[in-house]
Amino acid sequence: MKPWRSAALLLALVAFPLAARAETNAELQAQVRDRERAFAKTMADRDHAAFASFLSDEAVFFGQGPVRGKQAVADAWKAFYEGPKAPFSWEPEQVLVLDSGQLASSSGPVRDPDGKRVGTFNSVWRRDADGQWRIVFDKGCPPCSCP
Repeated sequence: MKPWRSAALLLALVAFPLAARAETNAELQAQVRDRERAFAKTMADRDHAAFASFLSDEAVFFGQGPVRGKQAVADAWKAFYEGPKAPFSWEPEQVLVLDSGQLASSSGPVRDPDGKRVGTFNSVWRRDADGQWRIVFDKGCPPCSCP
């Protein structure tokens, strides 16, 4: 066998199992859930720099009006990270991931320092080329008093 054919065959044998092993939707959901929890931990840890690392360069956060871009969002949230005690916390309740594995949605309760539910967050995550999930859209809303 010619040397280049041997190399091509070896490469195919090594690469095939890696290519055949696609992540399941449940595994992707777990990744996003863990990522959301780590994102929330930045608030508990009072670590604003870590918060910013979860943001996409083109993140849009909705509040009083849309805040566009990683730096603008980080700047807008800086005040929430000042002081010794977190003003609120959040945790994922629901995580959905597209079958393509490129976009995900997470949502769940927002709680005040006493644990009272004061709202619901909704985030959209995108899997970047480096494999990291980063937030592209985020919007909070008051808790629903629906029946």
